[in-house]
Amino acid sequence: MQHRFHPFKLSLLGAVGLSLLIASCEKSGDNPADDPAPVVTSFDQLQRRILTPTCAVSGCHSSETDPTFAQHKLVLAANVAYKNLVGVASTNATAKANGLLRVKPFAALESLLYHKINAAASHHSGANYGNPMPLGKELLTVGQIEFVRRWIEAGAPQEGSVVDSTLLDDKTPSTPVTESFDGLKVPAASEGFQLKLDPFTIIPNFERELFIRKSIGNTQDVYVNRFEVKMRNNSHHFVMYNFRNNQNLPALNQIRDLRNPDNSYNLLTALSMQNHVYFIGIQAPYIDYAFPEGTALLIPANTTMDFNSHYVNKSSTSITGEVFVNLYTTDKAKVKNVVKTMDFTNNDLSIPANKRVTLSKIFLMTKPVKVLVLTSHTHKLAEKFVIKIKGGARDGEVIYTSTNWEHPEIKTFTTPILLAKGEGLVSEITYNNTTAKDVSFGLTSEDEMGIIFGYYLED
Repeated sequence: MQHRFHPFKLSLLGAVGLSLLIASCEKSGDNPADDPAPVVTSFDQLQRRILTPTCAVSGCHSSETDPTFAQHKLVLAANVAYKNLVGVASTNATAKANGLLRVKPFAALESLLYHKINAAASHHSGANYGNPMPLGKELLTVGQIEFVRRWIEAGAPQEGSVVDSTLLDDKTPSTPVTESFDGLKVPAASEGFQLKLDPFTIIPNFERELFIRKSIGNTQDVYVNRFEVKMRNNSHHFVMYNFRNNQNLPALNQIRDLRNPDNSYNLLTALSMQNHVYFIGIQAPYIDYAFPEGTALLIPANTTMDFNSHYVNKSSTSITGEVFVNLYTTDKAKVKNVVKTMDFTNNDLSIPANKRVTLSKIFLMTKPVKVLVLTSHTHKLAEKFVIKIKGGARDGEVIYTSTNWEHPEIKTFTTPILLAKGEGLVSEITYNNTTAKDVSFGLTSEDEMGIIFGYYLED
């Protein structure tokens, strides 16, 4: 039998089939217009709205070619940030000693990232993890910091939305416009005394390094067996210097800037630096350091010293610098040995453009000594600072290594390093000049330095 289909029936069947096909597509998710919106993970938002614009920028944490990479060994570009952060040990010596990871899931207070972006949290326990980040720029907002904290406390997952993203819209500054800063408590008269640099201004997009000669205020010899320094954020370093020659000293209590407002050098200030001998110094916002029992630094009566403070401001607004110094004293009768300061400088630096070089210099002793403490000072091109023994039975032995130019290790030897007359120390510094110009010894952050600082006793 021949079957014939009525046109109306064919139309009806076609419509039913089409609707079934559409329903099937909708059910199977093949219609893009009706697919659920892709989930933006919390880490994606952290990367896009915090890490990429503030951290993974050229010169900081963008790639291994950044001048600072040798210091922090951390790249936060989008394709590698997660694996470089979560569950990874830090290169920060204090963080390592305290058992912190860069990010420890479920534990913000044991995560260095949280301390570095939170100026308040970084000093809660007295630990010194260096300057808050981003250095020289405006700190993260209250909402951004809280977003990071909650993400870590939720396990720091790479997938999933675990934090309310509206926190990122909170623009409340984490530090008030008038920055709250608590200095150091003044020691009792019987314990020591306090010195300070009063608040000063660093204009936008400017490095300010200043010097001011101040009287210590001691009418008699004093012996210092401990010092404490605290500074506002964004400081590169603070150093107190003695003078090699007490003739033609700078005027008392007069600020001398290393740079003029147009960023040119103040030649007289630069020349005055040639008369400096290191006394104490730090490259972090806070330190509390004590000398070994029975030893102390001597400050002769009526001493004056040069106070040197260096701040970096990469932001579009002015910031404030300020420094507190507490010197704690001990009775002369308790001092068995007077500590002397070490200030061994390699001025013969020649670092070619786009080259990695290792430069060495030998410093020999003119009499037997006991080395108590060693630390180092360079600028940002230095990848590694090694100090070795020169001569004697321990010739060539490495006794100090630092890979952190900004916050170099301060190494105290419980058993002092004994060096006979004619023996000495070797500074062996590896510089990686990633710039397009040759670099030599100089006083700015664009130049380089190579100095062994420390303390020793003469036998």
